[in-house]
Amino acid sequence: MCACEKTKNVAAAGTEGTEEKSCCGCVKHKYRDKDSKEYKCLVSRLRRIEGQVRGVCKMVEEDRYCVDILTQVSAIQSALNAFNKELLAQHIKSCVVDDIRAGHDEVVDELVATLQKVMK
Repeated sequence: MCACEKTKNVAAAGTEGTEEKSCCGCVKHKYRDKDSKEYKCLVSRLRRIEGQVRGVCKMVEEDRYCVDILTQVSAIQSALNAFNKELLAQHIKSCVVDDIRAGHDEVVDELVATLQKVMK
């Protein structure tokens, strides 16, 4: 059975924190409980960032002063960095720990590669 089907089965069973590589070549998935505090926090951050980006677009359309726009873009970058920190912490505490406990030590290499991308 493909991991996609496994993930669907696990999600249907209500088990949180499943991330698996698919045998069919599709992307990995992680089931997130939509009622959890962590999920709501991530989605809330993204919605605020989305609003900030829409605000910057409006500023450009209204020919606002460049420095004001740059200030808002800097705030968006800070918000994205905060989102990355939160998501990375959740990833380490759930996915990475679960994979290591299951004997999948290659997840450490994946984490290192991810950190290198995020910290460019």
